[in-house]
Amino acid sequence: MLRILGAVLKAVLLDVDFTLFRPGPELGPEGYRRVGERHGLALEPARYDQARLAAIADLQRHPELVHDEELWIRFTEDIVRGMGGEAEPSRACAVELVREWERHENFFLFDDALPALAALRAHGLRIALVSNGQRDLEEFARHHGLDVDACIGSLAHGRVKPHRSIFEAALAALDASPSEAAMVGDSLADDIEGARALGMRAILVDRDGLHVGEPDRIDTLLALPAALGLSARSGSAGADPDGGEPPPSAGAHP
Repeated sequence: MLRILGAVLKAVLLDVDFTLFRPGPELGPEGYRRVGERHGLALEPARYDQARLAAIADLQRHPELVHDEELWIRFTEDIVRGMGGEAEPSRACAVELVREWERHENFFLFDDALPALAALRAHGLRIALVSNGQRDLEEFARHHGLDVDACIGSLAHGRVKPHRSIFEAALAALDASPSEAAMVGDSLADDIEGARALGMRAILVDRDGLHVGEPDRIDTLLALPAALGLSARSGSAGADPDGGEPPPSAGAHP
């Protein structure tokens, strides 16, 4: 029996962006530059990283963590202005960029995502996607052919992580209690602290090594089965015959 926090592990909740998926080039520095050009803005790609970090620091969420489209637009506008955008056209540029973030084809699976999902399935675990953002999460999962049991996106749910209700909705969809589930994501504030506040175990996906001292931390989803205490020999399809992790799927995006 698989156990977590003294209970049988039944379900895993997974964040989407930067956990399972990476944004494509249209959502990166050069993509912002190209959209900016259409609005008469000369955005500097070299300033993107610093502008994004500053926008995150300035982000003012709704006090009750209500999903608010205006928040995403203001956040994106801050990035545009941080890259050199002028005040007046930056708003329209930001609206177009937010629409680009809603397009399913602008996201690509990390190479370790499908093997990790397959390993969870091989152990009979239920899986839910839990994500903040403007996309229709169920359509997104269908577009990418993901084998999951539930999709709880803030757009449809009405609240954003780390509000407890979005985690509770996912748990209810999977018929699991907090002690029977684990949350996996890349955001300490949204994914990890939000889930732990509800009594769930939470595993941080730290691909860039920014939180080396954090407990329950992995730097690749290939380490997720071991982090959850799943046996590598429990009949997972595609598992290494010597008990190692399954290899990256040939169908995963580069």
